[in-house]
Formats: sequence, C-alpha cells, structure tokens
Amino acid sequence: MSRQLILASNNAKKLKELQALISPLGVELVTQGSLGIPEAEEPHVTFVENALAKARHAAREGQGPAIADDSGLCVAALGGAPGVRSARYAVDAGRVAEGLPREVIDAANNDWLLAQMTTQANRCAHFTCLLVAVRHADDPEPLIAEGHWEGELMSTGQGEHGFGYDPLLWLPAYQQSAAQLAPEIKNGISHRAQACREMLGLIQARWGLDTAGAGDHWPWQPSSMTP
Repeated sequence: MSRQLILASNNAKKLKELQALISPLGVELVTQGSLGIPEAEEPHVTFVENALAKARHAAREGQGPAIADDSGLCVAALGGAPGVRSARYAVDAGRVAEGLPREVIDAANNDWLLAQMTTQANRCAHFTCLLVAVRHADDPEPLIAEGHWEGELMSTGQGEHGFGYDPLLWLPAYQQSAAQLAPEIKNGISHRAQACREMLGLIQARWGLDTAGAGDHWPWQPSSMTP
C-alpha cells in the first residue's frame, strides 16, 4: 500500500516543491482538490494556527493523514506584514479582484508591497513556513515544523523561477533573488526546505516511517485514495 498524505492546498507550484522535498520518505502528496475537498477557512493571525486548521480540515474531509503549509513574507518595516495575508495582500487592499488567476494576484501582491515600501529604509524581510501534519482530524499530537529564510526586499522583481514574492527577496549570500535561484538550489535552502527537513525527522521519529518508505505504522489510509 502506498503512503499518501493529503496536501491541504491546490497550489500546483507548492505541490511540486513540497513533493520534491518530502520524496525521501517515499510518500505521495495528493492535493485536497483532487479529492473534492474544499479549502478551509484561514481566520487566524498566526501561521501555526492557520496551518493546523487547514491540516485538520483536510484530514477530516479526506479521512486520512494530512499536511498543511502556511507560509508568507514578513517585512520588518511593516510590522511583520503581509504575514499570514501574504497570498491575498492586494485583494485585502482592494487592488485586485478575488478569484483571478494565481499569477495575476501574485503580481498585484508584489506591486502593492513595493508601493508600501517606497519610503522605508529598512528592507529586511524573511519568508516563514509552518508545516503541520496530523494522522487524523482529532490527532492530539500534531507534528509542527518551522523554517525562516532571511533576505532583503528589492525595489523591482528579478527572476523567473519560484512563485509569490520570490522575485522580490534578495539573498546576499547568493547575490540573486529567490526567483533567480535554480529550483534544486532553492529546494535545499528555502524556508519550506528547512521546515520539510524538520518535518521529515518528526515523521520518522513519531510516525515510524523511515526514508525508504518502510514501516508498519501508517494505518490512516483514506478510503477515497487509490491504494
């Protein structure tokens, strides 16, 4: 029987990135949308609360183990904004309509963020990623992993890789933006990569699954998934 985790997201780029990062466990990520699971509400003001809510929702609706990512860009000069509202920063501000293609909203988010930074001298910013995995919806011991990726905000975007705010975060150590990094490099150093490495260790230790995908402690297979 294959080991599958419901991913509480329908973001194709996030799926590709997370699947590459979690591949050492021999686990397949299945998006909640492919199982007919609607997106969860994200009413909370912290990444960890939103990630937990999304993971529990996906596990409940999909009747199996789930993993959720809540991530965003935190800008020091803006008091941590856009933070948990990163994906809809421009929507919240009325700068772009909700429901448009992800690429359009991403571009509007970047433009709106740069507009907020025109008078700011402090350009320090970082990506945060919170990963939460649960064996079932009522799991009393969710696995929680966190990663941070520090950089500086640029005045214009550069690079074609990645997604979201990647074109705006300059990485001094690499002299490139996050969107200019080759995917294989980004997947080794990003906030999501850091959180995934921590999560892999937690799954191995707490759920009894090794890096070969072996182990007899994966009994939460959703009935709606293909064995």
